[in-house]
This record gives sequence, structure tokens and C-alpha cells, in this order.
Amino acid sequence: MANKMTKKVSQTVSVIASAAVSLTMMMAAPLQAQQTIVGEEYTPTIWIDPDGCEHWVMDDGFEGYMSPHRQRDGSPVCRRQEICGVIPTDTLFANDESWVADAARSRLTQFFQSANATGFLVYGHTDANASDEYNMRLSQRRADVVSSIAQSAGVRVVESRGFGERRPAVAGNSAEAYRQNRRVEIICLR
Repeated sequence: MANKMTKKVSQTVSVIASAAVSLTMMMAAPLQAQQTIVGEEYTPTIWIDPDGCEHWVMDDGFEGYMSPHRQRDGSPVCRRQEICGVIPTDTLFANDESWVADAARSRLTQFFQSANATGFLVYGHTDANASDEYNMRLSQRRADVVSSIAQSAGVRVVESRGFGERRPAVAGNSAEAYRQNRRVEIICLR
């Protein structure tokens, strides 16, 4: 048993001695001989996709991460866009409805085919007559209907979103303010 104990102590002393010698050699080596390992530099940038929308990018050339840049309300941050059509919903939709008459459908189809855009964002809006939840659903249905007309015309719809009464064009509770707030905005990406 004493032999085993002596062997373990001897091994421990030899390990400690080796570590001490290695440490001494490392400290004694001149600074020029020491090698510094430099990690990759991650530079945050913003990438603009073909639609003009921004994406946050963190990339080192080997692997990276990207996520869309969005505003607080969830809508994308896009450049090179212009509102190319604001259509009062009273001319497209009956009260509390989300279907489009044939005459309005053909006008929309002609508009989408002649707009000369690479993509469209379609945003539906309502007045403040009903509850927020109801208006959100109605504006989304209306935006989706206009988007489906655009897609059937052979154009690309990047986003279709309903904002309900949350983004009024005109403040107020008058009949005129309500009329101006009931609209579908079509944003062209060029």
C-alpha cells in the first residue's frame, strides 16, 4: 500500500513539475514568438432585397444571420416605394363587405398590369365605426381580395395586410373623416 501511495505522489509531483516547466518556458519566450489568435470580425450591415425592403445582417463571410427590419407595427421597412394607388373602399366594396364587383375588378386588373412595378404591398384600412377586432378582420379580408386580383393579373404581391382603424388618413369622427379613412393603399415597389 505504501508503494502505491509513493507511486501516486511521484506521479503528482511529476505532473506539477511539468506544468511549472511549461509555464516558465511560456513566460520566458519573447513577445515576438507568441502568436495571437484573432477572431473573425462580425460587421452588422443592412441588406436591401430586390423589393427594396431592409434586412438586418450579421455576417463574417462563412456563416451569418439575417432578419427582416420591421417597424413597431410589424410592417416592413422598405425603400424605393411609392404609394401608387389609394382606392376609397366605398368605390370597391359594399358596406361591411369584402367582395368586389366585376367593373371594379377589371379596373384594378388594368391598374396592376400597367403600374410597371416589381411588386406590390396592399394595405387595407377602415373607419372607426365598429370594434377594433372587427375592423382588423374586415381590412385584412379587403386587402386579401385586392391582392388576389393583383395576383390573377400576373403581378407579384409582396405583402397583404389589414390595419383596421389604426392608421387613419384623417383624424376625426365626422362622416368625411370616416369616408377618407375607408381605403385600400397600393404601394408600388420599383
